[in-house]
Amino acid sequence: MSKSEIITEEQSCSRHLTKNDIKTLSLSSLGGTLEFYDFVIYALYVDQIVAPLFFPNSLSDFTRQLFAWGIFAAGYLVRPVGGIIMAHFGDKVGRKRMFTLSVALMALPTFIIGILPTYETIGMLAPILLLVMRMLQGAAIGGEMPGAWVFIAEHTPKKRYGFAVGTLTSGITGGILLGFLITIIIDKFFTKTDILDYAWRIPFIIGGIFGVISVYLRRFLSETPIFRELASRKALEKNIPVITVIKNHKFACLLVAILTWSLSTTIMVGVLITPGRILGGLYELPSIDCRIAGCIVALTLTLGCILFGWLEDKIGTTFNMLIAWGGLAIVSLYFYATLSKDISIDLLYIHCAIFGLFTGAIATLPIVGTRAFPPKIRYSGLSFSYNLAYAIFSAITPTLTLYLLNPAHVLGENAYLGAGIYISFVAILGVMVGFIPLAKQGWQETTK
Repeated sequence: MSKSEIITEEQSCSRHLTKNDIKTLSLSSLGGTLEFYDFVIYALYVDQIVAPLFFPNSLSDFTRQLFAWGIFAAGYLVRPVGGIIMAHFGDKVGRKRMFTLSVALMALPTFIIGILPTYETIGMLAPILLLVMRMLQGAAIGGEMPGAWVFIAEHTPKKRYGFAVGTLTSGITGGILLGFLITIIIDKFFTKTDILDYAWRIPFIIGGIFGVISVYLRRFLSETPIFRELASRKALEKNIPVITVIKNHKFACLLVAILTWSLSTTIMVGVLITPGRILGGLYELPSIDCRIAGCIVALTLTLGCILFGWLEDKIGTTFNMLIAWGGLAIVSLYFYATLSKDISIDLLYIHCAIFGLFTGAIATLPIVGTRAFPPKIRYSGLSFSYNLAYAIFSAITPTLTLYLLNPAHVLGENAYLGAGIYISFVAILGVMVGFIPLAKQGWQETTK
């Protein structure tokens, strides 16, 4: 990367936030909401729908849940493949094209899941087809999230960089909120029998429609100024971008991988597994109360992403990550320690709101990750390190969490504390990353 390229990026980020920037951020955030909804709606129905409908009754409940969550994790295992391919072309032919392609690839498998026959109809072919669809979804989301972060980071003035990336991340996590809202509506207007018979299909079919809407919205976006500048000066990466990443940016990859561990555990355990498995399973709360609790966590998570993005611009990376991840380490232990069958619903909702706000610490990953790589291999660098780490940690997290939540293991009757300890541990890792120069200053400053 030449010195002139460094100056070009700095100049492009020194301007004020324009109406076009706001339009780009709004459309990208809304599109991210709709696409991530498609990906996570599966997780919200794992225990209630996937386990009983797609696996034989001859299996134990624990085994069916383990297989169902395994299929969920499979979506993450193929993320590196989709992410590397889309990022390669994103660094070669443009961010916008891949940004649009990823959402188009998400819509079809989501719709197909909504019309899949169950185990009772076609036997073992049902979970196999479900697995294939989840893998296609994983390939799509592998290109979407790094692409979205890079797209916004390269469109945004430097002094509003944290706020913009945090706001985009809030839009993506808004997909979780939307998922909870729709499942609440389904629970409210359909009986349990109706849901098992046919109503569970509605959220997936709606998701397919959302995908089409997202594709349409992204037609109104423009290519990033940084990519256009690189292309006009014929300064794009001439080698295979991911090879350059592996050769020359190992430490940046490690940095992103650590934060990805923190993010993936926080989302999977704190937001996706806790409402159904802990509140509904261990504490036997009614399904509607579990959905509302999850909805509250998702709502304050969305607000937290904006908050910690805004704080990034005000107080810098180290203090921001100390507050965000340090706060999550403390709050997660308190949240799980206070859970009991005797806790009032109102108090539970308050605790969910506080816990959810600090899970917004996940917004620091794209803030740190997008600036850890030089522009011409930025998409590939972030995508490779993020998706590979997510595949690894998402593969072990559901199994490890289910193990920790089993009263026969580790913590006995206080098994739910295992989830809090796990989240607290990865949150402390996030605090430590905040003190690393590359995380604080980014690639440009540390390589001048």
